[in-house]
Amino acid sequence: MGPERPSAAPAAIAIVVAYFLIYVVWGSTYYFIGVAMRQLPPFVLGALRFTTAGLLLLAWCGWRRERVFAWELIRKSAVSGVVLLFIDQAVIMLAQRYVSSSLVAIIASSTAIWIMALDAPMWRRNFRSLSIVGGIVLGFFGVVMLYAEQAAAGDDSVSTRGVLILVFGCLSWALGTLYAKYRSGDAEAVNAFGGTAWQMIIAGGVFWACALFRGEVGETNFATTPATTWLTLAYLVVFGSILAYSAYIWLLKVRPAAEVGTYAYVNPLIAVFFGGVFGGEHISVTQMAGLAVILASVALVSRR
Repeated sequence: MGPERPSAAPAAIAIVVAYFLIYVVWGSTYYFIGVAMRQLPPFVLGALRFTTAGLLLLAWCGWRRERVFAWELIRKSAVSGVVLLFIDQAVIMLAQRYVSSSLVAIIASSTAIWIMALDAPMWRRNFRSLSIVGGIVLGFFGVVMLYAEQAAAGDDSVSTRGVLILVFGCLSWALGTLYAKYRSGDAEAVNAFGGTAWQMIIAGGVFWACALFRGEVGETNFATTPATTWLTLAYLVVFGSILAYSAYIWLLKVRPAAEVGTYAYVNPLIAVFFGGVFGGEHISVTQMAGLAVILASVALVSRR
């Protein structure tokens, strides 16, 4: 990994919109994934979502006459697509067979810490900044507060296997994030949206392979799938993948990885909000306090 390459300062409004997408829109996808999985098996859902999003984004790049069929672009996008998109989603699904969803959310939020710990080119800046280190630790504590009451009220057993699977997923996402930031190559730097499209297409292909292997495709009756499920899938494709994931990849090019990684703390907060408003779940005073702690942590990490 090399040091961050200088680039023209992006417009402030573009950065604000991009953070809104990865903080709020990405956080809302937890709720919509749950809705879609009532009718679609997990690997079929992942296959449909990422294949559709990737092909639409690739078509848009082609309409703009971007050079998207470069071998170097496809090769390096394949690494990011498998490590970032496929492994992360597959790990979450596998882990939920062994541990509670509350514990999944808590451990997944540690991704921000792994990004900071593994971001070698930024060690000097990150570990010498009390605001960044303090913000990362405070954010993790805030996420624990969000789910503390749920974990205490339930009879959740902690499986070592499930925890190890989740930690592997967090490490994979952190390494994929840093690969996308530093090692994705000049082809992706010039054609970021084309690279993102290939990441989704390749991840979607791996999801299709797993769905076929697990027999999920044969078990799914697409003809009887209700319209609400297709609308939910459309939301995940357009807002969760095309807009939010593209914003994430772009932010990695223009902002510090540790700062971008704070999405891992805000997403569970948004998930709790959507569960309360649309799913009828109770939001407690402790969870509201967790909200305040998380917002404070993001402010600390984002200080320049």
